[in-house]
Amino acid sequence: MKIVKIIALVLLVAFVGIQFVPTGRNQSDIVPKTDFMKVNEVPDQVKNKLQVSCYDCHSNNTAYPWYNKLQPVAWLLEGHIKKGKAELNFSEWDSLSNRRKKSKLKSIISQIEDDEMPLASYTLIHKDAKFNESDKKEITDWLSSLRDSL
Repeated sequence: MKIVKIIALVLLVAFVGIQFVPTGRNQSDIVPKTDFMKVNEVPDQVKNKLQVSCYDCHSNNTAYPWYNKLQPVAWLLEGHIKKGKAELNFSEWDSLSNRRKKSKLKSIISQIEDDEMPLASYTLIHKDAKFNESDKKEITDWLSSLRDSL
């Protein structure tokens, strides 16, 4: 029984200790002129859904939830955001070539249709980020027309 108490104490000290390890913050007050929403005439309905469902991980400005202050959750979120921005950063959209934009749009459409995006782990907590069938159709139709216009 004494060994269990020692292990529990060590785990508690480790948990408290990791709370002091800082993480990066993906926040900016500036919306660059290269942002997807600024360079495209996005319908309000599509704009709102993309901002709610995509921009936290795929832009330079994340709206952090309260639990981002807890480790190891903050590390997990930071990893998701870095990976998401490496794959697609809506804040830097207009810096891509038209060929690259078409490729990204094709990928976005495919992932939305296949329910790969937004991530299930994200929509579990952010219920308003989930796409219903009509949202998916409206967004993918608009993205397809954007792709065809490039």
